[in-house]
Amino acid sequence: MEVIRLRRGVVLRSAWKMGRGYFFSESKKEAWLLLLIVISLNLFLVYITVELNIWQGNFYQVLQLKDHRGFLEAIAIYAGLAVILIVVKGAQTYFRLLLQINWRRWLTKEYLRRWLDRKSYYRLQFVHKDYADNPDQRISEDVDLFVSLTLRLSLDCLHDMITVISFVVILWNLSGLLVVAIFGYTFMIQGYMVWAAFIYAIFGTYFTVKFGKPLIQLDYDKQKYEADFRYSLIRVREYSESIALYGGELAEEKNCLAHFTYLVQNFRQIIQVRKQLMWLTTAYAHIAVVFAVAAASPRYFAGKIQLGQLFQITDAFYHVQNGLSFIIDSFTKVAHWRAVVNRLNGFLVSMEELDIKMISPSRGECKIGSDIHLSQVSIYKPDKIVLIKGLKLHLPKSKSLIVTGASGCGKSTLVKTLAGLWKNYDGNVSIPNPRESLFVPQKPYMPIDTLRNALFYPDIKRKITDEEIGSLLERCCLPSFKNRLNEFGDWGKILSLGEQQRIAFVRILIHQPKWLFLDEATSALDEVNQEIMYGLVKKFLPDTAIISVGHRQSIMRYHQLCLNIEKDTSWSLKAVKI
Repeated sequence: MEVIRLRRGVVLRSAWKMGRGYFFSESKKEAWLLLLIVISLNLFLVYITVELNIWQGNFYQVLQLKDHRGFLEAIAIYAGLAVILIVVKGAQTYFRLLLQINWRRWLTKEYLRRWLDRKSYYRLQFVHKDYADNPDQRISEDVDLFVSLTLRLSLDCLHDMITVISFVVILWNLSGLLVVAIFGYTFMIQGYMVWAAFIYAIFGTYFTVKFGKPLIQLDYDKQKYEADFRYSLIRVREYSESIALYGGELAEEKNCLAHFTYLVQNFRQIIQVRKQLMWLTTAYAHIAVVFAVAAASPRYFAGKIQLGQLFQITDAFYHVQNGLSFIIDSFTKVAHWRAVVNRLNGFLVSMEELDIKMISPSRGECKIGSDIHLSQVSIYKPDKIVLIKGLKLHLPKSKSLIVTGASGCGKSTLVKTLAGLWKNYDGNVSIPNPRESLFVPQKPYMPIDTLRNALFYPDIKRKITDEEIGSLLERCCLPSFKNRLNEFGDWGKILSLGEQQRIAFVRILIHQPKWLFLDEATSALDEVNQEIMYGLVKKFLPDTAIISVGHRQSIMRYHQLCLNIEKDTSWSLKAVKI
């Protein structure tokens, strides 16, 4: 798996594009206020750190002079600064997390809206798989990681910048003038400790980037492998009955372990890189302490600074060097953040491609009209193989149509085209308003909810009494469910396929669509129950046009026209003779 590689500038632009929306949305006042509070508290923490540095110099000076009164005063000052530091840090953490969850909430709603809008969640399966794999993970985990890492890295970067600016002044004043004689030449270096900190940080940053760069790709892959492994486990849970009936335990174990193997291999590579980084960063941090003391010691031994100033210089050097070492200290986070940006950007690219290409290079035109009208329409599979060629069809609202043909000839695809779900075609298509249509597949969708809401799906706010629902359940041969309307459960597992299909017809009678698309919606019913369902639709929805996919002759009489599709892409349209 190769990551969609983005240059640094592109990464930053992509991150800005994804993140800026919240701060210019309807919640912008709250967003900017929280951000201002967090930044202000962050700056105040730097101020407290500077005060502690000054305190440290005075404290060790008092110890050197054995000033008991000054010692007690220094302890009291430290206690006061510590209390302020604790309170401010707690407040900063609180407001940062509050900003984080609000930002995440807004961004999640945006991604969820984009994913569900114009049926992108359905159409994404036909675009580049690497761009749009595991959209559930991208919306749930990657959005959370993007927000938390962006906030953390931005605030850490700001904190380090202010720290460097603040302590460079202190370190410059404390460093004084260093005189160095090399090969007969005398060099005078003003503020030499500052230059030493810069040089030390530059070398550390260079080697960190060099050894840690592979983490960007590895972290990207890790997220994918984790999602793939989790999905393989979810599949076992969702299809547990089918797997059990087939006795497919060994096959599923092999499949799950195969996904886990990729995860393990990736993690071992991550371990190797992080091991090198750990050696480097640990050595860098510990050498820095000795390096600072060694660099400041010539002036101490020359008697130009006192012990307290030596400790103050060492502390100031640490803060300057640490502030300049942002990349070193945060490289793992930066690598993780870049991988997350790549994944979310790829997700956005996929959804933008849907808006531009509409899945396929369709040269046709789709309009919303009062009837169904197809003119010289050729329908394709995603791999561009022709299913139906040159189809002409005019279906007024007053007539119903049954689509027949051998398995795999394109019946369901045609009905999806008529319902506005399939865009892989050439030619001109006019379809009814999707809001006036209802598409019922062979296996109806059953939400995890109360039975009442499952019956009302997708419009759970419909106004209908329990008595009316009970009457419809009885008419659809489901009388035993009248008293289970408030029962919560996974109805896709509780109900048999035949019961699910009858539930779908209850939905039809509740929603009363003007156009009804039935894709083998009665395949699990016997002919008696099938005729009952169709009879109910004809009786209670006489003005509803029915477009069915079916094989049984018994339902022919509920349609006026029959469209037969052949394997060779040809077709024929004729009136139904009863």
